[in-house]
Amino acid sequence: MQETAVGQVMEELAALDDPKVREANKKRGDDHGVNLSRLRAVAKSLGRDTEVARALWVSGDTAARLLATLVSKPKDLGARELDAMLRQAGSPKVRDWLVNYVVKKSAHVEELRLAWSADMDPEVAAAGWALTAGRVATSPEGLDIPGLLATIEARMKDAPGPLQWAMNLVLATIGIELAGYRARALEIGERLEVLKDYPTPRGCTSPYAPAWIAGVVARRG
Repeated sequence: MQETAVGQVMEELAALDDPKVREANKKRGDDHGVNLSRLRAVAKSLGRDTEVARALWVSGDTAARLLATLVSKPKDLGARELDAMLRQAGSPKVRDWLVNYVVKKSAHVEELRLAWSADMDPEVAAAGWALTAGRVATSPEGLDIPGLLATIEARMKDAPGPLQWAMNLVLATIGIELAGYRARALEIGERLEVLKDYPTPRGCTSPYAPAWIAGVVARRG
């Protein structure tokens, strides 16, 4: 029955594949052509089912893996399985959804945050730093904020793309959420100039940390 259900879902995803969406996603490093609103509608119709999620993941198809992150139950997945999934993800969007929709809701989030942050694979390390940004925003107690800033100062400028982006996220989050470290975060961002020239659409917030911090703090009043 499960194989039949998964086969039907794969057929539905194939029918939803749009060449224009696929071409747009290709520019961002993602190899699928399913509109994400439609993908979420499929997830809603399926409900939460970790076994179906596992079968979708094993398919290797990017759209199916995105769907898997939406229908899995985080409590059903152990640290080792989540680690393997991250290393298998293969797509920036899949890694992002796995971290945000599954790992952040897992009982293993802190264990994985620490392990991934120190990993030699920059894409795995980026996931750990993304989890650190979430912790800074929600529960910074116990974090070594000066140590994080020192690491960012020493490594962010020359870090590979995904890791640099995640470190920059932590830097901006510290500056936004922790007033006592705001001046230090701004100083590091201004000196390193990471993402200073990143093309930002009119009306959107720049990822350049000093501009990002100043903009959010100003809006909050």
